[in-house]
Amino acid sequence: MNRRLFSITLAASAIALSLPAAAQTKWDLPAAYPATNFHTVNLTQFATDVDRLSGGKLKITVHANASLFKAPEIKRAVQGGQAQIGEILLVNFQNEWQPFGADGLPFLADSYDESMKLYRAQKPLLEKKLAEQGMMLLYSVAWPPQGIYSKKPINSAADLKGIKWRAYSPSTARIAELVGAQPVTVQAAEFSQALATGVVESTMTSGATGVDSKLFEHLKFYYDVQAWLPKNAVIVNKRAFDALDKATQDAVLKAGADAETRGWAESRKVNTSTLETLKTNGMTVAPPSAQLKADLTKIGDTMLKEWLDKAGAEGKAMVDAYRKP
Repeated sequence: MNRRLFSITLAASAIALSLPAAAQTKWDLPAAYPATNFHTVNLTQFATDVDRLSGGKLKITVHANASLFKAPEIKRAVQGGQAQIGEILLVNFQNEWQPFGADGLPFLADSYDESMKLYRAQKPLLEKKLAEQGMMLLYSVAWPPQGIYSKKPINSAADLKGIKWRAYSPSTARIAELVGAQPVTVQAAEFSQALATGVVESTMTSGATGVDSKLFEHLKFYYDVQAWLPKNAVIVNKRAFDALDKATQDAVLKAGADAETRGWAESRKVNTSTLETLKTNGMTVAPPSAQLKADLTKIGDTMLKEWLDKAGAEGKAMVDAYRKP
């Protein structure tokens, strides 16, 4: 009898050892930007918060700098379940569905307050579209305002004609076309190399990306035109989320809400600090000339009209909601 009891106990112990401790779940979170970028730092804090709030039941590994999936691949990876959660740049997917690119329209929303107002108008549409695709929007954070980097002085849009222009979204490619520049698609992870090899010589992006990619090593001028504030969004595979218990779901939602609040505040700080870093490293940081501002505003008007034509009633309703006092 004792021998039989010992055998049963031994078998039960073996089974227990083969089971994961506390039914721990592991998620992968691909991101396109360096570990030091403020978005990625925020993601890392988010993952730490989820671990703490879930009592260690959900562990999220952040894969920075496009090390798991390249930027354009992340949305599909989350949708298909290859990654349970991921961070995307919304404007990258404008060609798939026009409202994804609303915050990449020049001078539609050109400050943090206006960007948040646009986000509130855009959010219900984003949630509906992502739900249709088997995903959910967890949170979104704006990049600092976009400016123009160049090797040479830029006083008007005419000075951009023929220049090799790094494009990272449909909007940035369209700007290049409208000013007569040569658009070259280059993702953030390959930006420095593209500059070093002469593939590109100008771009429109934020001070944060300028510091991440050390643009001051290759380019001399930054014009703070504050054209728009594109947003990153953290998206979750709905089936993966639904598989979590209620307490762990609540932990993810709470950590996401905190990350959104923290991320917007950090973006404001980064906007100030990165422009100072560009100056410290010898870059000329200046406001746009009146002519350049007027030229870009005209381009913004053209692009908004084109966008509304493609976005239809859905896009018009969103812009109307944004512009409502």
